[in-house]
Amino acid sequence: MKKGIIFGMLAGFWMWSACSSQKLGYDASGVFETDEVIVAAQVAGLVKTLRLEEGMHLAAGDTLGQVDCAGLALQKEQLEASINALQIKTMSAQPQVAVLQQQIQAQEKQVSVLEAQRAVWIKEKNRVEPLVASKSIPAKQLDDITGQLDVLQQQVNLATQQIQVLKQQIAAQQSVTHEQNESILSEGEPLVKRVAQIQDQIDRCNIVNPLDGVVLTQYVEQDEMVNPGKPLYRLGNLKQMILRAYVTADQLQQVKVGDGINVRIDDGNGGFKSYPGTIEWIAEEAEFTPKTIQTKNERSSQVYAMKVRVQNDGQIKIGMYGEVDFQSAGS
Repeated sequence: MKKGIIFGMLAGFWMWSACSSQKLGYDASGVFETDEVIVAAQVAGLVKTLRLEEGMHLAAGDTLGQVDCAGLALQKEQLEASINALQIKTMSAQPQVAVLQQQIQAQEKQVSVLEAQRAVWIKEKNRVEPLVASKSIPAKQLDDITGQLDVLQQQVNLATQQIQVLKQQIAAQQSVTHEQNESILSEGEPLVKRVAQIQDQIDRCNIVNPLDGVVLTQYVEQDEMVNPGKPLYRLGNLKQMILRAYVTADQLQQVKVGDGINVRIDDGNGGFKSYPGTIEWIAEEAEFTPKTIQTKNERSSQVYAMKVRVQNDGQIKIGMYGEVDFQSAGS
């Protein structure tokens, strides 16, 4: 925040103030200022629109205009096209996986057929074994059945092993494809961040008022070129005014930060209008008395600056003269 400080007053007015102070009495005097902020452009470009006038009351978040950002929009579109192109380059493992899965299904069917054949031969073996034991038939018949069962078991084992090999090939294919895709898509991460940066710049093309206040000075007009940091307008918070007054070291014993005191201004009818004020700052170091400022002890060459915040009803203006009365402190 930049504190606007205006001390220039007419010499005759100060002479009148001195007479009034001796007649009516006050402890310190000064001039009113306000909290100010300079709102500047955040991007370079042509001011396309600007709805702004000096004296205009603005609320925080009001959009006042826009700086031309067509170039940034084109950059964003180009980056997004590059990101989409990377998606096209990615590979899918599904075609290869589908072929391997078909082979697995064929092997599983083969295993089922072999198991069915084994079941038949086992049943035959169970029937022949008693006949061989009773020597009703030659033992060679049982040997042939046993041999056939061994062959079928070997075929089942081989088919099962083949199924495991195919499953490993599927996993390997998926892993390789995933790594390849990750490598391709990793190129898109910087592009995505760049898109976010461009979008942030595009958002900054909108001229958005940062806080409540009144436009004190307008620095640019519509259709002017601006660069980042160029002031657009000066904004002041006129709802609360600050009286910068000066007190002597002796007077510091009467007040402290946070005290409530009485502030008054000329009412235009030969009298004064009073406002409650709060001391929000007192300087740590003394300074020489400004020529245009009076203190209660006018012989003092060094004084301390203090700030008194006052709620403004619209009557207090920047640079207006004001007085403070310490007798009202805390009341």
